[in-house]
Amino acid sequence: MATGACGINCDVCRLNVMGTCSTCGAGTSREASSKLEVQKRLFGAGCPILECAQLNNVSYCMCHCDLFPCENFRMGPYPYSAGFLDMQKRRLSQNPPALTPQGQDIAVPPEYWDSLVRRDIAALSHFTLTEAKPSGIVFPFLNRDILIDFNERCLKKHAPSGWEAVNDPLLELITLLYFNRVDALYPKGKGLISTKDLKEGHFFKGPHALNMGPLVQRYKDNLRDFGEAARLLHGEPVDMADAAYVFFPFPRVPLYYLLWKKDNEFEASVDVLFDMSIERCLDAAGIWGLVNLVTRNILQAKNN
Repeated sequence: MATGACGINCDVCRLNVMGTCSTCGAGTSREASSKLEVQKRLFGAGCPILECAQLNNVSYCMCHCDLFPCENFRMGPYPYSAGFLDMQKRRLSQNPPALTPQGQDIAVPPEYWDSLVRRDIAALSHFTLTEAKPSGIVFPFLNRDILIDFNERCLKKHAPSGWEAVNDPLLELITLLYFNRVDALYPKGKGLISTKDLKEGHFFKGPHALNMGPLVQRYKDNLRDFGEAARLLHGEPVDMADAAYVFFPFPRVPLYYLLWKKDNEFEASVDVLFDMSIERCLDAAGIWGLVNLVTRNILQAKNN
């Protein structure tokens, strides 16, 4: 169990689930030493509770320290305080790190923009059922409009003050992969498939396996919250599994998320299905990234 010395259980914290924050661990753990090093490097000082627990060889303050609750807890600002809650709210509204399966930062090759700006905007918008603009293309990504700005070579989102730049490497990468690949108005509705049915199905093994664990952990006991997240992202309910919704990261690219509750035989699980046309829109790596992108948005739906 990923529980910090102060008693916070990181297993049920969405920052940990999304990979944005790591656990402090028990005061006697290696995680505690690593966390303190990071805190000192970033903030100039470590958490006084964690430092005290490590110094006194205490695993968990509430269980193993006779001085609990001590002044370290009373003085704050962590762990249970306005400062902690403000930090949670701020970081939950941010995107977690965009990483490759090998843990490296995602980078968008400039040549992807080079090839895209040479394409016929009118034809491309027809193939994708999106809106052509003098400077690029506007498409609905889940619940918000995104502008592919060919002139400035960036993505922008619609805001009250106008279009503003989006800093989201994963969204940028998947968008460029999709709009560079599409070259026709592909037929849809021929059937649904899973990763096992894809021609490149072997790709989705090991580090490339779709990570549905965070969704299972978040929604396995609360189908209502899953439905609310789907509604906020303009997901449409479908009559499949215990709860299922289809999401549209691009107008002609549906992703079906199926949530199964735990029963006497099987643990709770989430499956993702695709329209059979998906491989004409993206290669295996692009599909993997698209699922990660949509999954991230489902987990963050109520915080954005």
